[in-house]
This record gives sequence, structure tokens and C-alpha cells, in this order.
Amino acid sequence: MTMLSQPSQKYRPFPQIDLPDRQWPSRTITAPPRWLSTDLRDGNQAIVDPMDAVKKNRFFDELVRIGIKEIEVGFPSAGATEFDFIQGLVRSGRIPNDVIVQVLTQSRADLIRTSFESLDGARAAIVHLYNAVSPAWRDIVFRMSQDEVRRIAVEGAKVMRDEAGKRPDTDWHFQYSPETFSTAELDFSISVCEAVMEVLAPTPEHPIILNLPATVEAATPNIYADQTEYFCRNLPNREAAVISLHTHNDRGTGVAAAELGLMAGADRVEGCLFGNGERTGNCCLVTVALNMYTQGIDPGLDFSDIDRIIETVEYCNQIPVHERHPYGGELVFTAFSGSHQDAIKKGFEAHSKQNDETWRVPYLPIDPADLGRNYEAVIRVNSQSGKGGFAWVLEQDQGLKLPKAMQADFSRHVQRLADKLGRELDAADIWSAFQSAYHVQTADKHFQLVDYEESRASDGTRVFTGTIAVKGQEQRVSGRGNGLISSVLTTIEESFGLQLEICDYTEHAMGTGRDARAAAYLECRTPDGETIWGCGIDEDVATASVRAVLSAANSAVA
Repeated sequence: MTMLSQPSQKYRPFPQIDLPDRQWPSRTITAPPRWLSTDLRDGNQAIVDPMDAVKKNRFFDELVRIGIKEIEVGFPSAGATEFDFIQGLVRSGRIPNDVIVQVLTQSRADLIRTSFESLDGARAAIVHLYNAVSPAWRDIVFRMSQDEVRRIAVEGAKVMRDEAGKRPDTDWHFQYSPETFSTAELDFSISVCEAVMEVLAPTPEHPIILNLPATVEAATPNIYADQTEYFCRNLPNREAAVISLHTHNDRGTGVAAAELGLMAGADRVEGCLFGNGERTGNCCLVTVALNMYTQGIDPGLDFSDIDRIIETVEYCNQIPVHERHPYGGELVFTAFSGSHQDAIKKGFEAHSKQNDETWRVPYLPIDPADLGRNYEAVIRVNSQSGKGGFAWVLEQDQGLKLPKAMQADFSRHVQRLADKLGRELDAADIWSAFQSAYHVQTADKHFQLVDYEESRASDGTRVFTGTIAVKGQEQRVSGRGNGLISSVLTTIEESFGLQLEICDYTEHAMGTGRDARAAAYLECRTPDGETIWGCGIDEDVATASVRAVLSAANSAVA
């Protein structure tokens, strides 16, 4: 079977919502919503090996550390494992006073009663009731009329009300979901929710949570936003309801739908860390929260150690977080392209110099350091990388700030090594290549500085006197020049017949304080016009410059 050449024969476009004066397109998100994690329910349904109690407890503790205050901890009527976990969590005393747990139940009396029993002894809890309301479910799955479907919701609400009344020591909150809301008639969904509210009698001080599930994402995010705004506008007693969003990712736009739904008037977002869940997954809470963060809004959630969170999620779900997942993926802050690397490098340089703390680094919408990531993995080098890439790695790893012309010279060595190895180069590879190319801090040098001293002659010139090992044999040498570097160059020419002309010299400190070192870079030209580079590193800046001259001399000999 092949794809249809005319899919309109089989599929129909989702109908538009009649909302000509919609307001959400002109709104912006200015504050975080209430967050509900469904990881301990949706995560358990979505993986091949369901989470056991050990994994669920670890995941719960992680959610609390992050700062999520509402956590759907399971489906207690699904079986003894779920029930025992929830009851154990309640009795353990591990639920903080500012965290409220939630359980999910279908609208059946026996299942609702089991759900309340699982929460016996809880300080506060949310019981989440649902039943499907859309035409496909009514006609195909249940074969029920609208009135019959509405009656299911009402009867479930009555059982919730009565069970809560039997346990007055718990602060009960109620949530109702017209499941499959996104593919149901809006006015019918509103009528079902209104009927449930009449039973549970919410008030603005103690509101009901009405969840609008995009159980199967069937339209573009703007349609879901229209549905949400229409629902908020037309729901009677709106002030007594918290509107919650539960988007799925069947079309790949679960995050966008949630964001637009917030603009349309919703108060709460449900989802999973890194978008786990049935089929293609749920709304990713990490992405929504950090999208807000990059717009200057504190989401109220702490992702400052995102790698620890990923480790927990991967262990408990047994599903890896994709390398390209927004914010959390291993490669999302990584650049291999030369032009990208150059832009990032310049962005970091500009950021370090500016007084304004505003983040403006090309290709990086967020500072990786805010998520506990270091900068070592931001730029990764292969044979296709530009000179800015390895220069950034050397600066981050060794503190070296190579002059631009030296970057171009060293790029030949890097690309040659990358082609030879046929893989990405790490910081150790690049540092080893640099040491080899410029004879820096290596033992196999033609010229090796043993010791030296500098003095001033009566005519004002500088005198270099020292010991240099040549192929391991120490020689006492000396020479004069206008400065220390020129006196070393004179020494090398007079003692060893090697003539070099200085073209450029730069130096900089490496680090700060007593442990700071100096790096010196020397660009020289040989009599036949070849450009030679040298680099010297030492605790003393003068000695670093001497080592730079000898580095260039070693390169010339090599």
C-alpha cells in the first residue's frame, strides 16, 4: 500500500472555530502558569517496562526538587502496584506541605472509590475525573448519545463529592477532563463541564480544575488556542474554574499549542519532563518553562542542573532524551560549522566585555551555564570546522587566546589531524596538536631553554646570557639587542646561524591572582619569506617571550 495521491478522499481538514474577535493573537505570556507533572502517570503508560516503586519514588523526589507543586502520581485503580505506591507515598510523609498530589480515575463509581482510598491520610489531594466526549468516541467506542455521555460525567462527579465528604480531614480538590476535548463540539464540552460544576459547587476561593485535553492533536495550534479562548469566554461561573491544558504531540506542536492556549486564557499546563507520554508524547514542561525563561520570565522551576534531571528521566523512563531535544539534548548548544563557531566565539568575547548583562550570543538562545552546562561542549571540532572552533577550545581548555593570523596557521595542523583520525577532535587532541606544532611544553625540542639572565650594557642595549640545550647538549650563549626579544634573536643567529625577523608580538595573562601565567605569541619571517609562529608559556612574562622565540626557532628548524 502506498500513500494516497489525493488524501482528501480519506482525510478532512479540521474545521475552523467561529471566533472572529479572537483576542489571543495580540497577547503575550507575562507570568508562569501553574504546572502539573504527569510523568508518574503518562511516563508509566508510555514505556515498555513500567516504572517500579523505586523509580517512581526517585522521579517524585526529582520533581519536588525542580519545584513542581502539583504532581499526578498515578492511576490507583489500574492495579495494586499503582495503589500501593500512592498509598505508600502518602504515608511516608515525603510530600512537602506546598506540594499537592493528584490521581486520575475514569468516571466509574468503583474506580473513583479506589482512588479516594489510595489517598487516605493525605493532607491535600486532587482527584482527576475524566470521560471522553467527542463524536468519534460517542459513536464508535461507547455508542451513546450526548445526554448519556453527560450523565456519565455527572454521576462520577456525585461519587467524587460523596467520597470527599467521608474524609473531611483532607483538603480535597477536584479536576474534570472532557477527554478528547480537542475533537469535540465546543458547546457540548462546555455543557458537560457546567453540569459537573453544578454537582461539585466550586467557588472562586475553592475552584474546580477543568482540563482541556488535546488527547489526539488534530489541528494546528491556533485552532487549539481558539478552542481554549471560546471555552474560557463561554463557560458559566468562569471565576470558579482553573483552566488547565493537556496537549499531545501527534502533529509535533504540543508545546506551541500549550503556549498559545496560555495566551488564550488558560491558567495551568500539564505535561512531562522532556515530553514523554503516549504515542508521540505530551507537552514538554522543560521546553515551555525555558521558553519563558529566555523571554525574561521566571518559570518558577529550577533546571540549573539539567544533566542530573536528564539522568533521572532516562533511568526511570528507560527512554533516552534525544540529542537534539530543546535545551536538554547533548548537541543543542554545540556548533560544528566554522561560520557558526566563529559567530559564537565572537558573541562570547563581546558578552565578556559589555557592561549590559543581556544575553546576546549568536546561535545560543540561552546561556548553557544557566542550565549547569559548561562551555567545553559548545564548540566541537572536526575536519569541517573553522579556525574559530579550535581557537575557542584552546581558550576554554588552556586559556590561550591565539592571534587571528596564528589561528589560520594552526588550522592546517588541526584539519590534518582530523582527516587522519577521521573523527571529532576533543580538547586533549587539539592541545596535543598545538604542543607538537609549536614545540610548547614538550621535551623533544631542537632548542631547549635551560636558564638565562638579562642585563643592560653601557651603551643601553640589552644583553641576553643563558644556557640553551641543542639536541640535548647544553651550550652557553649570549647576544645583544634593543630589547630582550631582539637580544635572544641575535643570540640564535650568532650562535646557531638561524636568522628570524620579527613581524608581530602579542602577550596576555592566563588566569588571575598568584597562579596566573603569561602566554606570548611571536610571528616571524625567515630570509626566504616563510612565516613562522612561536608560543611561549611561563609564570614570568619575560621568560614566556624568550620561550616564544625558541618556539619559533624550533618551528623554523623543523
